[in-house]
Amino acid sequence: MATPQDQMAMVAELEMEMMSDMYRRMTNACQAKCVQTTYREGDLTKAEAVCLDRCVAKYLDVHDKLGKRLTSMSQQDEAALQKQAQ
Repeated sequence: MATPQDQMAMVAELEMEMMSDMYRRMTNACQAKCVQTTYREGDLTKAEAVCLDRCVAKYLDVHDKLGKRLTSMSQQDEAALQKQAQ
């Protein structure tokens, strides 16, 4: 049986994996949307930088809203299960 410390470590590792995956997906999606595959300059253009900024902001906003919604649904399910147990 896993100790509470082991469980916390597993949760922390899972959270890091989830954040890494979200960051990778966001990077790939925003780069594909905003940055041309043929580079004309070494630096981002103003249009690319603005596009990336907006893309990242939207991605993080959706991620935050989805997380809150899933937490709410989980709490509702837990409350329903507790009510049924009584």
